[in-house]
Amino acid sequence: MTFRPEAQRQPFANAGDAAGVRVLLVTGASGYVGGRLVRALAERGEHVRCLARRPRDLRARLSPSVEVVAGDVLDPASLDDALAGADTAFYLVHAMGSRRDFEEEERRGATNFARAARDGGVRRIVYLGGLGTATDLSPHLASRHEVGRILRESGVTTIELRASIVIGSGSLSFEMIRALVERLPVLVTPRWVSQLAQPIAIEDVVAYLATSPDARVEGSEIVEIGGPDRVPYLDLIREHATQRGLRRLIVPVPVLTPWLSSLWLGLVTPVYARVGRKLIDSLRNETVVTSARARTLFPAIRPRGMREALERARANEDREFAETRWSDAQSSLGSARPWGGAVSGSRLVDTRALPVAAPADASFGAIARIGGDVGWYYADWLWRLRGAIDLLVGGAGMRRGRRDPEALFPGDPLDFWRVEAVERDRLLRLRAEMKVPGRAWLQFEVLGQGQRSVIRQTALFEPRGLAGLAYWYALYPIHNLIFAGMLRRIAEAAERSGVAPAATSSRGRRANGDEGRAPDDELVIRPAPAS
Repeated sequence: MTFRPEAQRQPFANAGDAAGVRVLLVTGASGYVGGRLVRALAERGEHVRCLARRPRDLRARLSPSVEVVAGDVLDPASLDDALAGADTAFYLVHAMGSRRDFEEEERRGATNFARAARDGGVRRIVYLGGLGTATDLSPHLASRHEVGRILRESGVTTIELRASIVIGSGSLSFEMIRALVERLPVLVTPRWVSQLAQPIAIEDVVAYLATSPDARVEGSEIVEIGGPDRVPYLDLIREHATQRGLRRLIVPVPVLTPWLSSLWLGLVTPVYARVGRKLIDSLRNETVVTSARARTLFPAIRPRGMREALERARANEDREFAETRWSDAQSSLGSARPWGGAVSGSRLVDTRALPVAAPADASFGAIARIGGDVGWYYADWLWRLRGAIDLLVGGAGMRRGRRDPEALFPGDPLDFWRVEAVERDRLLRLRAEMKVPGRAWLQFEVLGQGQRSVIRQTALFEPRGLAGLAYWYALYPIHNLIFAGMLRRIAEAAERSGVAPAATSSRGRRANGDEGRAPDDELVIRPAPAS
């Protein structure tokens, strides 16, 4: 895709802040599409304002340059201030996960928003709806279309973008495909997997949204957007399986109701059954582009094909995980760690932290000496046993050691790991090269607090099929024991080389008396699943 947003930006004069900069209001900023749109607009230098029911929770996730105001589309009185001075308002709200009458909620929210936008002098509304031209639309798609009609008839110029399946790490459609492929060796598929769709990459959806405020339109319009490929849902499933190197037996079933399908999905996918039922019910409708208007209105955007969209979804997830600092995950604070770790996207995560009476450089120094002749700080005989098993099955084993006893660099081998990232006194991430049914990482982060610090240790595993899930949960008790002991011994080593001998002796007495128990002062942060 080629995309030059600066070429599409036009002068504006009717709305803005006191400095004359236009204000772009985004609703649904905590959602999957909305969050990515906010980042894209902020990176373009736009003045972005977000409407949120819980501003404090959203503000912690956004750039300081983004304005966050309290409001709810179901509360008309809360919308006036939020829309004041806004040039363009993005309507990305839906109630598909509601336990109540979602059609009535969506109708009421759209009506409130349309009235407030008109009264507030908003120049343009941009709305993301769903494709589908049949007369017997599912309740979900029919409601999406009704919301678009309400906004278009508001008196405010509205661009209603209609999309089919959105492909991206974290989207409902993609997560459903991934869970089906990776958790079920035999796929029993109902009729709806044969319906044609026109999937579109999340990056392309965001590009269309971000350029809509400047699109040259004379009045309200419906614009159908999609990638170049028209494929049945079954082809998406097969392509993802191919990219993951998984062989899956697909057994078609002529009759499987949306209700039964949603219960089945609720057992094997992270999608809630009530959301799954509404999503699946929509798949009975063909969702393909029937108009070339998007090509005329947005000539700089060339959407990606299905194969590239799926590849990028996995690549983007890897990048997002590489940028994650679990110590910053305030929204995922928990008082207790769940057995088996937490689920974040396709990964299983086991993370723990420990305060250390030593500065950050001492803590990181102890971490950086790991492996090789120093060993893995705890239960080295188990590490050697794992290395021997790895050799037997054709892996690298523990024989590679390390190149330097003190320094680590990206790309260095480290026993049966490889160094993926190093930030001095802050971070070390290792990627597993032993034979495992999936991909695994071990990450250490250090947060300095003067003469003290906190070490966070995070084990991440992306299981490959049922074998990967079985591997993680079967070995979880052993991994939990080993990783907790390792973290405690690293802390002791840091304190011995640091400046707090009293703390060292105190920790040492506790460790020597109870090697198998996790430390009492261990802090735990549980990462939240991707939305």
